[in-house]
Amino acid sequence: MQARKQMVRYKNLGGTSGIVAYETGETFIRIQFFDESVYNYTYASAGFYNIEYMKQLAYQGRGLNSFINKVVRKLYCRKEQ
Repeated sequence: MQARKQMVRYKNLGGTSGIVAYETGETFIRIQFFDESVYNYTYASAGFYNIEYMKQLAYQGRGLNSFINKVVRKLYCRKEQ
């Protein structure tokens, strides 16, 4: 069984994001919000282009929360809490 990588702190350059941290993998992104919930988005649930764009936004530290709210809000495959 492969161990999970540690989540990376989200830079939140805009200063208003509800996102705390994220983890990326080849076909997914996991996102942790301030309420400690973690949402898993995958190629299968949200689509290849959306996941790859979310990864870019996560690395840049800006725009990820807005993109989630506007485009992929309910397209997660699993919510952890």
